[in-house]
Amino acid sequence: MQAQHLTCVNALAEITDADLEGAALGSQELTFAPHALRSGRYRFDVAQIRPSAGSLSLVFQAIVLPLAFAGGVSANVTLLGGTHVPWSPPVHYLQMVYLPSVARMGLKADIELKSWGWYPKGGGEAVAQIHPAWEGEAPAEPKLRGIDLSERGERKGIRGVSAVSNLPMSIALRQQDRSLKMLKSAGVDASFQVVNAPSRGQGTVVFILAEFEGSRAGFTSLGARGKRAEEVAEEACKECMDFLNSGAAIEEHLADQLVPLMAPAEGRSCFTASKISLHLLTNIWVAEQFLPVKFQVDGEEGQPGRVSVDGVGFGRSGIR
Repeated sequence: MQAQHLTCVNALAEITDADLEGAALGSQELTFAPHALRSGRYRFDVAQIRPSAGSLSLVFQAIVLPLAFAGGVSANVTLLGGTHVPWSPPVHYLQMVYLPSVARMGLKADIELKSWGWYPKGGGEAVAQIHPAWEGEAPAEPKLRGIDLSERGERKGIRGVSAVSNLPMSIALRQQDRSLKMLKSAGVDASFQVVNAPSRGQGTVVFILAEFEGSRAGFTSLGARGKRAEEVAEEACKECMDFLNSGAAIEEHLADQLVPLMAPAEGRSCFTASKISLHLLTNIWVAEQFLPVKFQVDGEEGQPGRVSVDGVGFGRSGIR
């Protein structure tokens, strides 16, 4: 168990008044016994466990579902750590892809980026607000709705962010220029915002949003020492173009992030994904251990596919 994992566990324990055993760095076993959900104001800092750039986005995704079932608004949930770091969704992805998608299921939340945190210094800050998940007009019973992301529909637009912190702005401009040229060569018109991002560390990123009538997809590439600005742009653009050519409604990362919400939702949920990843299959396996659901996966690992499930209709008072 690493710092960001332990921060998630401790955050969930505080929200649910849980009893813990094995909650320590390096632990491979954990006993977690929750008692009661509590909405409210919270502050969670990955660096409290150990100085690190652990992802605050992963902490957010760990707490957003239970807080949506806590029965009240949780305002000013402050998260400290890495905002744009490897192996996790950046805050821009949460804002532009994840949260608009789950809002269609009845999970209403927003997250504001205050300062950027890069590897290895971290120190970024975001503030979230999470509302109860309502089914229709019944605030006494929080519940999620199923979602259908089978078809992407017509493309509405492609836009992106090219950002740097404590580095020459020429790097961000080179990232933008290469992104625009590469996308245009593939027949894709796009617009970019260039950002000089406030941070205590150094870093660069290209984030691209593809928005359709029926879905959204996001693609991220981070800079690194010795990695040219043009390489950063090309990585994000290639992922975007591969997705556009796939015909699927969502990309592989949103696919695995939706699984924990589809299982407790009421009714049928389904999506077509550009790739069936091992991470997706693992998340499905975990969801099936906790709830009486069975996901159907049509497609092979590493290939495009379709996933569907009949959710259990979990409300605050239990499974319907």
